Amino acid sequence: MSLMLSALLFTLLALLLHRLSKIGRRPANYPPGPPTLPLIGNLHLMPKEKGHLQFQKWAQEYGPVYSLILGTSVMIVLSSDQAIKDLLDKRSNIYSSRPDMYLGNIVSGGLRMLLMEYGETWRMVRKVVHNNLNIKAARTYVPYQDLENKAMLAGFLQEPDSFADHIRRYTNSLTTQMVFGFRTTSIDDPKLKQLFHGFEKFCEVTGTTTAAVLDVFPFLRFLPDFAVPLRKYAKELHYKERELYVGHYLNAKTALKNGTAKPCFCVDLVRAQDEEKFSDDLAGYVSGSLLEAGSDTTAATLVGFVQAMVLFPDVVKTAQEELDRVCGNRLPTIDDEPNLPYIRGAVKESMRWMPTDILGVPHAAIRDDEYMGYKIPKGAGVMWNVWAVHMDPKRHPNPRRFDPSRYKDDHQTAAEAANNADATKRDQFVFGAGRRLCQGMHIAERSLFLAISRLLWAFDFDKALDKDGKEIVPDDEDLTEGLFVLPKPFKAKIVPRTAEKAELVLAEWEKMQDLLDDKLQWKEPPKGLIWKDYKSTTDA
Repeated sequence: MSLMLSALLFTLLALLLHRLSKIGRRPANYPPGPPTLPLIGNLHLMPKEKGHLQFQKWAQEYGPVYSLILGTSVMIVLSSDQAIKDLLDKRSNIYSSRPDMYLGNIVSGGLRMLLMEYGETWRMVRKVVHNNLNIKAARTYVPYQDLENKAMLAGFLQEPDSFADHIRRYTNSLTTQMVFGFRTTSIDDPKLKQLFHGFEKFCEVTGTTTAAVLDVFPFLRFLPDFAVPLRKYAKELHYKERELYVGHYLNAKTALKNGTAKPCFCVDLVRAQDEEKFSDDLAGYVSGSLLEAGSDTTAATLVGFVQAMVLFPDVVKTAQEELDRVCGNRLPTIDDEPNLPYIRGAVKESMRWMPTDILGVPHAAIRDDEYMGYKIPKGAGVMWNVWAVHMDPKRHPNPRRFDPSRYKDDHQTAAEAANNADATKRDQFVFGAGRRLCQGMHIAERSLFLAISRLLWAFDFDKALDKDGKEIVPDDEDLTEGLFVLPKPFKAKIVPRTAEKAELVLAEWEKMQDLLDDKLQWKEPPKGLIWKDYKSTTDA
């Protein structure tokens, strides 16, 4: 009996050792990639900062589709427009889920749309969101964008050194109106600051080595919090985040039900909750996800745009010549867009030159697949390497130069470009791919166009001077770290082009204030909005 037991134990040990010997190895039929070590694979090679540069280097070495073996997990990295089109777009039925991002989901309470796995809940939420962010709906939000843009211009005029704060208020207030029905009136609003701070910390947490280790070695999740302090911090972030998002939603829900709220996205969300019976926490995170998406990524792109204008004065000159020729002594409007091709190019170039989701948010394969003769296993993460595509010199010659003329013959909207069957005709990749394509891109594009055209029409951009009178040159490689990025704080000299333009900016903002009450909220909602009164939707 003892011999049989010994033999069994030996067999089990041999099987365990064999299984362990496979961990960290790259199977021969997987896409190529850097050499691996037993158990950890390529985990030791994962960069702690400036990861986009290392992922770009690997793409140059191993080709447009390569693999990283991360302990028990596999990450497939797509670094060409064609690979992204072929897999994430054409095979979206396979590649629309998300890998398990453990700490990210702790911060999110498992409820953030961005990280949600493909399934019934995600499809239900996406349907509600689509009704309010499609191209038809997007056209109705222009009055909001116009007003908030003019408020931002006045802020640039009065406090130019706080340009990043004015940009953030612009994008945040536009989004709070659409989602919750109220304006964010001050750059010092505590909830505005909480939103940007919280999202920054969420991005940092998800980009840490600790997060990666917990994803690839799930057994470590059983360790207590004192052994994983970052998890305790993630729980604290969730508490604050939930308080903000669910608090915003419950305020809107109560006001809608008692008839005191302005029309907003929450009308449809409350109605969907009535029908589907989902929790206030989920509703809060759906609306909060829209708030952070509409506020943070557009703001980050505009901060990058300001940096580009400081670094490339020739672009400012060319853009202003076009604006003066077309618009003269009036502010540009959305209707001017067809006649301002260089400005349209500047919008596209801003997203290409400073991509906020610099390595994308990974998709996940829901079953085994094959591409270019390589196996992509079920459960693999699939990363779309935005930086490598945007900085490919074959696609964009001299890629670190900000050059709107790259798009002089591109008349597509971002949505049209994303859906173009020819992958080489896509302008940029910051709005995602496949079924995960950003539904708010129509709104973001208009917000960027209004901001970029009017800022260039009204202001000159130059390098700030230090105390010794020397120019301060921003470093366009000095970016924040994490899932989403933007330039680290930098100084800029922003002054009105003429006294007449400054006066017109102030006059336009003063005119807008006639539409607002004493708390700077809309007296009446703009006409043409898609939303109805909550009671009328339930009575119908």
